[in-house]
Amino acid sequence: MHIEPGIVTGAKLALSYATAAASAGLVAKLALDTIRRDGGLTALLARSAVATAAVFTFFQLMPHYAVGVSEVHFILGSTLFLILGAGPAAIGLAGGLLAQGLLFAPADLPQYAINVTTLIVPLWGVYEIAKRIIPAGTAYVDVTYKQALALSTAYQGGIVAWVAFWALYGHGFGAETLTAVGTFGGAYMTVIILEPLADLGVLALAKWARGGQATALLPTRVYSPAL
Repeated sequence: MHIEPGIVTGAKLALSYATAAASAGLVAKLALDTIRRDGGLTALLARSAVATAAVFTFFQLMPHYAVGVSEVHFILGSTLFLILGAGPAAIGLAGGLLAQGLLFAPADLPQYAINVTTLIVPLWGVYEIAKRIIPAGTAYVDVTYKQALALSTAYQGGIVAWVAFWALYGHGFGAETLTAVGTFGGAYMTVIILEPLADLGVLALAKWARGGQATALLPTRVYSPAL
C-alpha cells in the first residue's frame, strides 16, 4: 500500500496533507474512546506500543513486494483492531509506518501523508462496520469466519480503493495507470484471503491463553460483550 514515489507530486500533494489531517482527527477520536471507556491512558500507551511494533514488523520484516503502483503488504489491520482495539490499532498503523520510513525507507517519507490516509480511513470503516455486524452480546474471541472476512474485506478493499484514488489522481485515467491499478488490486486478493485466518488464529490464541480474563494489553471487548 506504499504509493511509489513520483505518483503524486507537486501541488497535488496538498490534498494528501488535508486527508492526513482528517485521519489524525480519526486517530485522536479512537484514542480518546480507549482512554474513556477501556483502560485509560496507560492501557492506550501499552497497546499502542505493541501495535506500533507489530506494524513495523509487518512492513519491514514480513514478505512484501512491489506490484503496479504500490506494494503488497500483510498489514493485518482487522487483526490489530480485534485484538488491541481501534485506538491502539490506529496509533500503531501511523507510528509503525513512520518508524519504517525513518529507519529504512526515507524515500517513502514524502508520501507519508498519502500512505497514512490509506491505512487509517479504512480502519475507521472497520470500526463502524464491526458495530453493525458483530452483535453487542458477542465477545471478539467468538467472532465467526464470516464476520472476520467481512472486516478484512472492508479494510483491504479500502486500501485498494485509496491506492487507486491516489494513482488516478496523480497520473490520470490513462491505460497504463488503469492496468497498474488493476494489477495491484488483483495481487491484494491474497491478503484478503489470508487475513481472516490470522484474525481467528490470534483470537483463538488469546482465548486459550487467558481463559476469558481481560488484561491491560487486551481490550475488554476481546473477552466480554459490549457494555
